[in-house]
Amino acid sequence: MAGNTKTVVRFDHFINPVFQARLAQEADIEYVELRQDDEAMGWAAFDRAHIYQISAAKDEVEKKWWATGPLLERAPNLLAVSSSGAGYDTSDAEACTKAGVLLVNQAGGNAQSVAEHTLGLMLDLSKRVSENDRLLRSSRRDYPREQLMGREISGRTIGLVGIGEVGTRVAKLANAFGMSVVATDPNVDADTMAARGARKVSLDELLPEADFVSIHCPRIPTTTNMINDAAFKAMKPGGIFITTARGGIHDEAALQAAMDTGHVAGAGLDVWDVEPPPVDHPLLARDNVVATYHTAGVTSEARTRVAEYASEQIVQILAGKRAPRIINPEAWPAFVKRFEKIMGQTPA
Repeated sequence: MAGNTKTVVRFDHFINPVFQARLAQEADIEYVELRQDDEAMGWAAFDRAHIYQISAAKDEVEKKWWATGPLLERAPNLLAVSSSGAGYDTSDAEACTKAGVLLVNQAGGNAQSVAEHTLGLMLDLSKRVSENDRLLRSSRRDYPREQLMGREISGRTIGLVGIGEVGTRVAKLANAFGMSVVATDPNVDADTMAARGARKVSLDELLPEADFVSIHCPRIPTTTNMINDAAFKAMKPGGIFITTARGGIHDEAALQAAMDTGHVAGAGLDVWDVEPPPVDHPLLARDNVVATYHTAGVTSEARTRVAEYASEQIVQILAGKRAPRIINPEAWPAFVKRFEKIMGQTPA
């Protein structure tokens, strides 16, 4: 390859073909697809890599390939790590900043899909769709319809923990269903929150007020295990818990305990501590749990947008331009110096 070649590496997880097609439009970009089981090829590629496109799903990436300090030390030319989603569980933002490496995500790319999935879980649990389906497919047919009586979501309150890209879209959909929306988010003021369709409250206020508690925040140190035993006990009796965010924000054992007592009446779970969860996971044995396999954002439309966002940001970064979705903007000064040294040019 020519000396001015810019190298993008990624492992062979699924990505929409528009990603590679966009990179192929740039004559100076080399695209390298790796296998996790080929360490020799992997480390050789990282030795010259400028961009690392990484899956955001923690159980898809072996720990040695996470964008943390040890990998960054073995990638001397790395300028940026690009997460495949809004989350960045497989990347250490602090380590990236220390190394002068930008960390970018694709926030908003799958937001509509995740928001629709959230409403789907709410409707399923309220109308008891999955329970109906399972009973109709079983041999048991001696029950009255009233045994499966559901509830309308109109007129009820949803509490959003986080009102960024996804939470804003959930608020819009919930308002369209005639719901009241409250939200907590330390990064959004009351006026902005009102413009997004929600009334700002604290988490302590949200939990006892909401009929549905729905999680839409990233998993970071301050949110890990945030929805714990005390939080579930603080929820409104008979409330329903929904999460399409990240496993680890809620305590699965605490949720099980809250459902055992009947305090929490149902749960819609798209994310888990281990993905997929073991088949004998106690929450999967409950009729009042609707479970999916971190698929809220896995739609044709979302995967296309994410691939478009990611490839376009990579092209911008390699041209020395400031990308629109930087997680660690404090790394920019160090990135500029490293870009000048590695690429031999000043960023635009």
